This record gives sequence, structure tokens and C-alpha cells, in this order.
Amino acid sequence: MQESFRILSDGSIECLICPHSCKIREGKSGICKARKNTSGKIELITYGLISGIALDPIEKKPLYHYFPGSGILSIGSWGCNMRCDFCQNYHISQDGPPGDLEPVTPEEVAAKAIGTPGNTGVAYTYNEPVIWYEFVMDVAERIKTSGLKNIMVTNGFVSPGILDRFLEVTDAFNVDLKAFSNRFYRDFTGSDIEPVKEALKKISKAGSHLEVTTLVITGRNDSVREMDEEARWIKEELGDETPLHLSRYFPMYKRHDPVTTHEKLHELLDTARKHLKYVYSGNTLSAEGQDTVCPDCGKTITVRKAYEVVHVGTTDGNCSLCGRKIYGSFTFSSSSRSH
Repeated sequence: MQESFRILSDGSIECLICPHSCKIREGKSGICKARKNTSGKIELITYGLISGIALDPIEKKPLYHYFPGSGILSIGSWGCNMRCDFCQNYHISQDGPPGDLEPVTPEEVAAKAIGTPGNTGVAYTYNEPVIWYEFVMDVAERIKTSGLKNIMVTNGFVSPGILDRFLEVTDAFNVDLKAFSNRFYRDFTGSDIEPVKEALKKISKAGSHLEVTTLVITGRNDSVREMDEEARWIKEELGDETPLHLSRYFPMYKRHDPVTTHEKLHELLDTARKHLKYVYSGNTLSAEGQDTVCPDCGKTITVRKAYEVVHVGTTDGNCSLCGRKIYGSFTFSSSSRSH
């Protein structure tokens, strides 16, 4: 396993998990609150501690081009290496774990995944899985061996060497690109955008399934100019078939910005579609931006209503009308329907 820390000359430890490179003194924890210097070694204090475990629709990750309509056993813990003041899961990402939890083992998680009917694999989600490195790897290696799939839902703020290890066992990623401005990253997340962009490029180059999500916050990252720059960058660096999900913001945690309007969301959808083949809306009851449509002939491939998925236009992953290959894996699952 990739080394996750190194001992410094002053006796402190440098954590190598993410670009923060926290220098942690004995008995103290890093920014993520999950990794602690205990007797000169990194202790993952959340190892096996689960804040949530559920069989979710894979669209909830969100992944729209990876076995749509299937279920995915989703697990998460506590802590995060970002400090987003708009966090939608702040109760588990910004707080430490309760002290009365009984840990689960990787073997137990793998057994549950394998024994759950209609399950595609395991998604490491809810909080930031990067900081849960040792436990995620211990589970993911067992899932990989079983033939099921590993999915990471991540902010992408990860060290290159650690990402290489995740790439060895992970089949699909959804990366949360918070904005397309380093000022936004510094002011609202306590991090930087460049490591995230580098991670996205590495994932794409490795050939892993990749989808990107941006939460659209009113007055913060919702300009047409910024969305045009983001979508253009995705096209140039990741490919124009990379699915982009634009999600409505609702006030949460420390921020009270207005809810993203449908009009603004649709304006940004139209902007991104000038560069990208597949752009979707999220956190909305509107049907706009939910279906997958063939970029060549316009035939509807997959219809979505909430988390119900109906396949209407694919044959072996190709458009049934013009034959174009649709990005991703469109194998029908036992929990989806096809017409």
C-alpha cells in the first residue's frame, strides 16, 4: 500500500494523503480530523467507523452513464479535507465521529455487498473517501476480487501517489468540481483548485469511468462566463463526452445564499452544452436535464423520473436509431426497466 505519511526531523508526521500535507504533532489530528499522530505513526481514527450504509440508486452518486438503474451499496464515515462553508453533509464532514460506535471490518462490508441482491458494488461516498484511505483500500481490494465494482464520490483533492493506488481498484469516479475559480476554492473550501484539476486529468487519462458534478451557488460560482470556462476546460482536458451534473444549491451549514433558480440552472445547462455532449441537472424536481439523449440523432436513450430509470433507446450500449456508442456502461440491470 502507498505510504501515507513520513516522519519529520522534529518528530512530527507529514501526512501524504492530500495536498494539505499536514504536519501533525504527537496526539494531534490533521485538517480532516480523521488522521492522528499516535506514537509516531498515522492512526486512522475512523477506520471501520461508518456514518451511513445503504443500497442507493446509482443515479444518486450521481452517475448517469454507469449501469443506470442499478443499485450500489454506499458507505461513508466522518471528516473531510476541505472546509466548505456550504457543505450539504456538514454533520458528518465537519464533525468528528461519536465515541460509542462499534467498527465494522472490511470483510463484513464486502460480505454485505456480495450478498445484497441487485447490487453493483460499493460506493465510497457521503463524506470524503480520500481521508479514509486505508479502510477504503481494504474494502475495495476485496470488492475487486469478487467481481463487483468500486465507485468513489470525491472532491478530488488527493495526492498523486494516493490517487494512483485508488485507480488500481476503482472502476468509476464522480468528482465534485466545486467551481472553476481558485479564489472560490481558497475562500469557501480552504483548498486549491489545481490539485483537483490534475486529479481529473489523471483519472481521465487512466481510462476510468468519470463524471463531474458542480453545485451551482447563487452569486458565487453561477456566472455564464465561469461555466463556459469550466465546460470548455472539461472538453479540452477530459473529453466532450464527460458527463457534467449541475446541481441546485439550497442554503446549508454556514451559508444562506438564495436557492439556485430553475432559470439560472437552465441558462448554465445551455452554456455547458455548447461544449459537452452530456449535461444534466440535479437537486431539482424538473424533468429538464434528466434524460440521456444521443448526441448525434437526438433519440432519447434513457428516461429518468426521480430515481426511476427506463431504458428506451440503446442496443448493447449504442443508440438504437443511429448506432452511435453512448459514453459509459449502459448494461441493463435487474433493478431497471427497458422498452
